[in-house]
Amino acid sequence: MSIEPAWSGAFDRGAIQEVAALPFAQVREWAFGGSTGAGVRVAVIDSGVDADHPRVGGVVGGVAFHLDAEAEYGYVEDEGPHGDLVGHGTACAGIIRSIAPEAEIYSVRVLGANLKGRGALLHAGVEWSVERDMHVANLSLSSKAEAMFGPLHEVADQAYFSGTVLVCAANNLPGPTYPSQYASVISVASRAGSDELALAYNPHPPVEFGARGIDVDVAWADHGSITATGNSFAAPHVTAMVALMRSKHPWLTPLQVKAVLHAASDNSVPG
Repeated sequence: MSIEPAWSGAFDRGAIQEVAALPFAQVREWAFGGSTGAGVRVAVIDSGVDADHPRVGGVVGGVAFHLDAEAEYGYVEDEGPHGDLVGHGTACAGIIRSIAPEAEIYSVRVLGANLKGRGALLHAGVEWSVERDMHVANLSLSSKAEAMFGPLHEVADQAYFSGTVLVCAANNLPGPTYPSQYASVISVASRAGSDELALAYNPHPPVEFGARGIDVDVAWADHGSITATGNSFAAPHVTAMVALMRSKHPWLTPLQVKAVLHAASDNSVPG
């Protein structure tokens, strides 16, 4: 068994507390039942996505951001086809596709070949997703830079008020990272298990939800696959749930989406 990432302990068997549920009958069926994610635009903000990977089955479009010291904002934006520099973004897209097979996936590349990037590129990727009316964006990455707290907070609020749901993985190491710390996003850590739709709510944030993310078989580079552990791989499970939900109920706001996820959590009991 792999070493658990930070925040996963809140979702260990025996540690999960019961929480009072909203008064919804059969909420999971209402939220997810029969949905394929059709019509939902999903941005994968990451290292890129291999559109040809058999577990991904194509992307609709996307953009790649590159650092450029001579550019006005310190980076350039190239819309159009691009690959995955690592495999990380492909892993996330493959998870989303396995749960929401008809979702429209967009690749937003902000990370380099070392799986690192600048906060300005992360900010640009979120902003691009909001401006193009993505229904949900998966962020299996974060920034530790204090200088990015304000700018990322502002664009996260922009997403919240415009209707783009941000699903953010917590860092695998303890300590604050952004935007996963913000109340306007859906923050996710990993938990053990094989059920793709398993979900637990943590009544003691900053990380609110736990989803499958330990020893997961995921798509990777060169049309391959690996077994991986991390909060990065828990987040796309929740992103896919949001895609299923918004496909069935497109009127749901980010606030309502989070409330339904809370009600659909395994540890929610009638209040």
